[in-house]
Amino acid sequence: MTSVLLAIDTAFERCSAGLLDLRSGVIVGRAEPEIGKGHAERLMGVVDAVLESASTGYEDIAKLAVTVGPGSFTGLRVGVSAARGLALALGVPAIGVTTLEALAAPHVGCGKPILSVLDAQRGEVYAALFSADGALLEAPRALPPQALRAFVAGFAGDRTIGLVGTGAAIAKAVLHPRASEVLTDEARVDIAALARLAAGREPGVPPRPLYLRAADAKPASATAGVAFGSESTPQLLL
Repeated sequence: MTSVLLAIDTAFERCSAGLLDLRSGVIVGRAEPEIGKGHAERLMGVVDAVLESASTGYEDIAKLAVTVGPGSFTGLRVGVSAARGLALALGVPAIGVTTLEALAAPHVGCGKPILSVLDAQRGEVYAALFSADGALLEAPRALPPQALRAFVAGFAGDRTIGLVGTGAAIAKAVLHPRASEVLTDEARVDIAALARLAAGREPGVPPRPLYLRAADAKPASATAGVAFGSESTPQLLL
């Protein structure tokens, strides 16, 4: 029997699903249609199509991965709910991965720290800082762009910083004249990168949407690295 990890991403414009063979480490199926809205109506159809394309079934799923945010409020709720529901029905673990880490993942190993930044609007950005090998240096946080200088100051030294995400241009302008390089200015999670991030992680608490700007949000802990708000919080994440 095939043993696969099903990865789901509904954080932004795409409605994505991918399958990672846990034995070989090979991506055996993926689909990343850009739909804008309507994730609830499309997601399970995308998952079914990916499973069929890889000649696998739900019984072959041994693990799930899902992006937890920050991102579109509605999209995230759809993806996280689907992952939790499937995990419960199949009796398998689900792993939550922040969109900021998923966006940075394809660029790990480029020889520079990576600042993952999303334009949060309302005069803020969502940011997380990762080392050149992908270790979390500064946990996801909502902050004014001007605070990015202090955000990276203690870790990046004099090295060039790689910038990813829709807030990359904002960060580059703020960090000038510090050396920085825009690696991508899009919010497009690579479903293969998401799957591989989750593959080696031990299960913990069930994934929940990541809130960085909620009235009842809690500060990120030093151990968890992220803060979760109440699942019933009626708010926009972007």
